[in-house]
Amino acid sequence: MTPLTTIDFPGHLAAVLFMQGCPWRCTYCHNPELLPTRAGDGVAWDVVVDFLHRRRGLLDAVVFSGGEPTSQAALPDAIAHVRALGFRVGLHTGGMYPERLRQVLPLLDWVGLDIKGPAQHYDRITGRRRSAAPVREALECVLASGIDYECRTTWRPEVFPAADLYQLAEDLVGLGVATWILQECREQGRGIAPADKPDLSRLSVGFRTFDFRHH
Repeated sequence: MTPLTTIDFPGHLAAVLFMQGCPWRCTYCHNPELLPTRAGDGVAWDVVVDFLHRRRGLLDAVVFSGGEPTSQAALPDAIAHVRALGFRVGLHTGGMYPERLRQVLPLLDWVGLDIKGPAQHYDRITGRRRSAAPVREALECVLASGIDYECRTTWRPEVFPAADLYQLAEDLVGLGVATWILQECREQGRGIAPADKPDLSRLSVGFRTFDFRHH
C-alpha cells in the first residue's frame, strides 16, 4: 500500500493498493515482486480498511493496481467497500481479463489501461501467447463505458521500433482513444538514448490529451 500519491489518479490525492499476482511476464515490469500469485508479506484487508477510515476527508480516492488487480476474485467486493467509505476508485489494469473488467467498470471512476504495444509485438512483450486480443476487447469496453481513462504505453526501442510506435499512435486514434500517455522505460537508471527519442509532436496528433512521462 502506498498511503499517498498525486500521480496514480490524475487530479486526485489517492492511496494505492497493489494486488498480488499477474499472468504476464513483461521484461520491463516495474513491480516484479508482485508477479507471483502468493506472497507472505501482504497487507491485511482489515488494516487497509482501518487506514482508509482514518483518511476520510484527507484522501480523494483509492487506486487498485498491481500486479493485475482483475486477477483477484475479491476485487468487486473490495471496490464496493471502498466506495461505501466515500472514496472515488481508480483501477490500473493490463486488460487481460476483459470480462472481469466489464464487471467492475460500473463501480469505477477512472481506469488506467496499459497498451503494451502493437498487436504483433504483444506476445513477445508479455511472454504469453494470444495476449493482444483480450486487451483490444478491454479497450473497447472502456471506450464504450464513458468512464474517465487514460491509455498508456511504456516504450523500449529494443522491443519494437519507432515506426511501429507511430503506427500504434495512429491505430489508437482510429479506435477513438482520446488520452494516451507514453512512458519512458528506464532500466538500471538508463532511459531512452537521445538518438532514439521519438517525435512527440507526431505521436500526439489526433489525441485530446497526450503526454510523455519520464520515470
